[in-house]
This record gives sequence, C-alpha cells and structure tokens, in this order.
Amino acid sequence: MKVVLPDSSELELADAATGLDAAEAIGPKLAEQAVLVRSNGRVQDLRAPLEEGQQIQILTTRDTQDPDALYVLRHSAAHLLAEAVRRLYPGTKIAIGPPIENGFYYDFEFQEPIGEDALERIEEEIKRELAEGRSWSREVVSAEEAKRYFEAEGEAYKVELVDTAEGPITFYTQGEFTDLCRGPHLQDSKPIKALKLTGLAGAYWRGDEKNQQLTRIYGTAFYSQDDLDAYLERLEQARARDHRRLGVQLDLFHFSERSPGSALWHPKGMVIWDELEKIRRRENQKRGYLEVQTPIIYDADTFYTSGHFPKYEDLMFKLEVDERPWAMKAMNCPGHMLLFGSRIRSYRELPVRFAEPAPLHRNELTGTLHGLLRVRKMQQDDAHIFCTEEQIQDEITAIVEYARYLYELFDLKASAELSTRPDNKLGTDEQWNMTEAALEQALKLNEIPYEIAAGEGAFYGPKIDLHMEDALGRSWQIGTIQLDSQMPSRFGLTYMGPDNQEHPLYVVHRALYGSFERFIGILVEHYAGAFPFWLAPVQIRVIPVGEGHRTAAHELAENLGEFRVEVDERDETVGKRIRDAEVEKIPVTIVYGDKESDESLAVRERGGEQSTRTLDELRSHLSSLS
Repeated sequence: MKVVLPDSSELELADAATGLDAAEAIGPKLAEQAVLVRSNGRVQDLRAPLEEGQQIQILTTRDTQDPDALYVLRHSAAHLLAEAVRRLYPGTKIAIGPPIENGFYYDFEFQEPIGEDALERIEEEIKRELAEGRSWSREVVSAEEAKRYFEAEGEAYKVELVDTAEGPITFYTQGEFTDLCRGPHLQDSKPIKALKLTGLAGAYWRGDEKNQQLTRIYGTAFYSQDDLDAYLERLEQARARDHRRLGVQLDLFHFSERSPGSALWHPKGMVIWDELEKIRRRENQKRGYLEVQTPIIYDADTFYTSGHFPKYEDLMFKLEVDERPWAMKAMNCPGHMLLFGSRIRSYRELPVRFAEPAPLHRNELTGTLHGLLRVRKMQQDDAHIFCTEEQIQDEITAIVEYARYLYELFDLKASAELSTRPDNKLGTDEQWNMTEAALEQALKLNEIPYEIAAGEGAFYGPKIDLHMEDALGRSWQIGTIQLDSQMPSRFGLTYMGPDNQEHPLYVVHRALYGSFERFIGILVEHYAGAFPFWLAPVQIRVIPVGEGHRTAAHELAENLGEFRVEVDERDETVGKRIRDAEVEKIPVTIVYGDKESDESLAVRERGGEQSTRTLDELRSHLSSLS
C-alpha cells in the first residue's frame, strides 16, 4: 500500500503497516524519535495500522511546542501517574486520565483521603518509573475480554467504560500496569524529560454530582526541563493575578456558601461594574439599540417554544407555581421574542435592536464553579437584532466592529472561532449556507483572525465566539454573535414587507462582554489588579501626615471631586499607609504635610514615580489619563 507524506510524495509500505513502519522506512533516526502520527487533522498512535492513500505527518521529539506532540507526551505521563498511585496505594480504583490543555489529570477513588502532601511522594514514584524506563504496548481486545480483565482487577469504573464503549477496544500496557485507552501513546518514556504534579481537586464520576466523588490529581509534562520551568513561572504569575485572590485583596467582591456561584459585589467592585455599564449604554445608544426589560421567570411552555427545553433544561433552575412548571431564564432571547411579537412590525422599522443587561441564572455543577469565570448568576450585556435577510451582512459587520472597538479599550487582542452547523441543526442547508457565509464575511471585513469549529454551532444557527488574549497570553472566550432564523419562526414572528405581505425574520443574538462577571474577572487578571486610572475603583488616595493635616487633606479631596478620591486618616505611620496604597494598587497617592499646598503637592504614582505638582498641573495630568 502507499501513504502520502507532507511534501506530497508517496511512500510504499507493506499491507497493514503502522506509522512506526512508515518512520522506519524513511530512516532509523526518525523511527527512534517518532512520537505520533498526525493524519488529516487527527492524531493516531504510531502502532495503529495505516490505510491505503492516507496522508500522514510523523511528529518527533523535536516538535516540543506542537500541541499534538505535547498531547501524546502528557497522555503517557497520565498513565505513569496511575501506575505510581496503584503501587503506592494498593486497592485504589482508577477512573479516567486524559491529557488536557497545559497538562493532564487522572481520577482515583482512594480507600482513604489524601492531601496535597501526597503529591511529592507520588511524583517521586513517577520519577523512579522514568529512571527504570517504560515502554508502551498496544493490544486490540474484545469487549468481553476487556470486561473480564477489569472485573478480575476489581476496577468497576473501567467495567462501566467498557459497557459504554463504541468502536474497537484497546489496552495499553507499561510495566505492570494495563489500562483501557484509545491512545495514542509514546513508544517509551525517554522523551518525558520534565514532569510536575500541580494539584488536587474533587471530581464526580462522569461529571454527575449524583455519582461517587473522586480525587483528581493534576500534573504537567514537557520535553525539556527549561520548558517546564518556563511554564511554572507563567503559572506563578497566573496565581499572583488570580482574580479570586485579588477580588478580596482589593475589596471588590466575595463569594458565600449561602449562595454558591453568585458573587456579592462590594462598593469598589461596583465602580468597575458601573464603568462597564456606562460604556455599554453610551455605545449602544450611538449604535441605535433600544433598552428593554423582561421577566426573569417564564412558564415552561415559553422555553419549549424557544427550543431551550429540553436541550438546556438541565442548566435551568425550575420551580412550580400554581401547579404549573416554570423556570428562571438562562438567556434573554425568549423574552425579546415576546417583546417583538407584541404587535405587527413593518419593514420600515427594521432593524430593531433590543438590549438588556439582565441577570441570568444557570444551574452549573458545583464542581465546575470557578470564581467570576463560571458562575450561577450572571449578567450579560445582551442584545437581539431583528432584521431582514438583506440587512444581515451590515448588522453582523457592525457588531464585529463594535466588539473590536470594545476590546481595544482594554488593550485586549480579539480573535474568533466560527462555529458551523451541528448535527442537530434546525433549518435547511440553504439557510445555513447563507448564514455561515454572512458571519465569515464580517470577520474578513474587520480583519479579525478566526478558526473554523466545524459542527459547533447552536442548534438554531451558526455563531462567532470571540476570544481575547490577556497579559499572560492566555485566551478567554468572552463574546458571542449568533445568527438565527429558527427561533423567530418558532414564535411566529414576521414583518410586513412593502408588498403588504408577511416575510420571515432573522435575529442576531449577541453579547460582547459575555457577562459582566466573567469580563471583570478577566480584567482583574489581565491588569493584575492594577487598573488603568480611568477604571480604578479608587483613583487617588490622600494621606495626611498628621492629625493637623486632615482638614487640608479633605479640602484637597473636595477640590479633586471629579475623580474618585479617598482620604486615609488612619492612626498608622505614613510609611504603612503608603505601602497599603501600593498593595491596593491605587494609581495616585498624595502625601500631605507641612510643606504641601495647592502649589506644591507630593505625588506618588503607582510603580514608584514621584513628582511635585501644583493642583492645576495634577488635575490636567489626571484628566489626560481619564
């Protein structure tokens, strides 16, 4: 048989040859360094058979930054972790252990709970395995064989996985450890040059809180120690920027077990919230949006009509009123459909742009909650644009431009993911062809880089998911733009055309912050809490040197009343109060003593720069930062 190499040349191999056979046919060095076969965008184990005419690329230990090469390295590291745990803690049940972005994890059911202190011991055992050396063998088995094996081993989770498995079942074995796994895996453990276990967490079996809670051990692995060191440094920076820690330190918000997944916003946090809201209202008004308000609770029939029941029912909080089923809204679109449908609409009115920053509630699993980034109560900068088919392109393009403008205000770089028709789509292929093309054209016109996520669109239409890169180079999914002809149809919405006939309607669903909660969480981490002057909850702090300077300090604060000013008159030393201002990341601190006056102010800017300015000079300088 023949396979096709990246340079389009053909390589002739024996029938049923594997990726490793292909590497050996090219050269012994390649075979020694090979870690993975990539074929048509998918990964394949080196030991798996190839097919006639298959296009292949062989990744090696030189591809140290390639995501797929790291994927296979970390998958093999996860299996080493499982082997180490089994050896150190006999009787432990093993569940699943996949590679993930930046690392891997494995879930276990320990007979006795373990703590963070166990990680060092487990890591040492993995290093011993690496020193001994491990190689992986692959075996295709029947479901019956697999089930018998894991029943004999007492591995109930693996038995359940066998029962629900689709397609061929494969075993991978290294040392004395055999695991149920689709692969791929390394040939041997030599490429794993650096490994670190990074933490513990609880995780329900198969993500269902009704199931057994397991212990999840996280780790990461690299092809070099330098790469691991660089990653751990980035991780340390990320911890320093963690919005959950900074939120408390800066007195912005906190969370309570009385209402998990719902932030309690402090006055300083609300300053940031209100600044975002000012931008939203100002820019929406410029762009012709109409502010509306709709209910939080609807009867279940509304969500059946919209199509959200039963597709998203598990994510919604449900209740019963007057012996009827109701639900709290997890999205604004049904209410906006009802608003638009409250009367007959003429083509002359279109487009109609409804905007509503409404509180939404989603019943996220407890284990998935993560500060402001994944919550149960959120507030989206939501909007729905009702338009004709001819208006779609202009509306989508305007929204993409709006998103670009918005993110640039915060020095965030935007990229996009265009999600196309899923298998459970509603509507015809012709409708999807048109709507997908409209979204793609808008991205091209605004020169926003994007990738295609085939099959990831909403059931009612394609979508653009907007991603932003923060100061650490991490990508976050924030905004979304979705084009929909199905929901207006389900609500019976039309418009009267110039021919005095009813015509079908399109709706663009869009949120650009995504949610205020997530956007603020990302901003906290992006700026590491050191917000730009215009966004800082407290912009200026005045520190009177002594009791006799307090009156003058308050007068100065009043003279700077167009800014957000605090006077720190605590009975602490001046040095401690200055340090506290630095910890709280106050942009400007003014120390007021005997030598200070409106003509001579001692100004300290965040970062340590000091100057002496008159009040007028200071006001002019601060106005330039606002």
